[in-house]
Amino acid sequence: MNLRKRVIAFALTLFLISVNILSIAIKAKAAELDVSAPSVILIEASTGQTIYENNSTERRSPASITKIMTLLITFEQLEAGKIRLDDKVVTSAYASSMGGSQVFLADGETQTLETLIKCITVASGNDASVAVAEYIAGTEAAFVGLMNEKAEALGMTETHFEDCCGLTDSDDHYSCARDVAIMSRELTTKYPQVFDYTQIWMEDITHETKQGTTNFTLNSTNKLLKQYQWTTGLKTGSTSKAQFCISATASRDGIDLIAVVMGSPTGTERFQDAQTLLSYGFNVSKLYIDENQDTLRPLVVEGGVAEEVPVQYLGEFRYLDTAGSQLDQMEKVIDLPKSAKAPLEQGTVAGYARYLLDGTEVGNVPILYSESVDKAGYRDYLKKAWSYFLL
Repeated sequence: MNLRKRVIAFALTLFLISVNILSIAIKAKAAELDVSAPSVILIEASTGQTIYENNSTERRSPASITKIMTLLITFEQLEAGKIRLDDKVVTSAYASSMGGSQVFLADGETQTLETLIKCITVASGNDASVAVAEYIAGTEAAFVGLMNEKAEALGMTETHFEDCCGLTDSDDHYSCARDVAIMSRELTTKYPQVFDYTQIWMEDITHETKQGTTNFTLNSTNKLLKQYQWTTGLKTGSTSKAQFCISATASRDGIDLIAVVMGSPTGTERFQDAQTLLSYGFNVSKLYIDENQDTLRPLVVEGGVAEEVPVQYLGEFRYLDTAGSQLDQMEKVIDLPKSAKAPLEQGTVAGYARYLLDGTEVGNVPILYSESVDKAGYRDYLKKAWSYFLL
């Protein structure tokens, strides 16, 4: 082996050793994260990929982070056009009787739905949560039914709700860090407008009742808004049974993280745990994004009424790396047949864009037929023959 080849081989060996050391260091650092809570998880929002977890499927009382599901159902109803932000919501006697965190809504008091959303996201109002639940579903029990249906649809296998605010101490009201992360991701990625409310630190609302008009200041329960500069939300919770919980969201350099902490012994440690998780995640994470804007060539169609069919990507590709990989070495391979046989249905899979890192596939994006193509019949062949004859 000549000197040049030896130098190259030595450099390659050093590179592989450094990559391996970095990977081991990252794993060791993750194992040594100093968190006080018995159950935590950290995920990247756009991919849903888990970065760190500990006892994340352990069933625990969720306290007021229950309200994440209440908000998710509310925003789904808004998107469906069944309710509007400027709707007037009347507080029932039952809703006004809620204890714990509250904004002191009076029996018969009217507020807009948007104001009540602020009461939930900022001040964690139990009374506001019940008022919204009753407005949407008629009763809190019916609304809780919607919550459990949604939990099942999202694959939240360790979750069951008994109320819409998390005030109950029932053993049948439970969730786990992983499931809280799932519903937090669903809410924040589908309805990012929720951050318009979760980032409010302080805001006044007006109570208008038979006793007169008074102002009430909503103060955020999420101290991370002042303690951690990249915080975007989301929801805190605490009861004597649940202890101190939080689903914390943060965004930095195009990366969105969700850290769920359940069962911290104190409120201060809850926020410290969330910061530890989020800081770790930002330090080790790199996100590869291919928006798939390049144009794909149409496929030749065999036996169809059209001679070719356009194809398109299903969407963008995202890959989260936490092992220090060289993401600029990502290779994209288009896997499509040379032709396709009719009939073809729009939206069905024609092939894949495959993404390789160091020769290993790390993900793919389906490529779909953009149009339907019927199978050609006798008359179609006659038309084609006639058109060729006219040429």
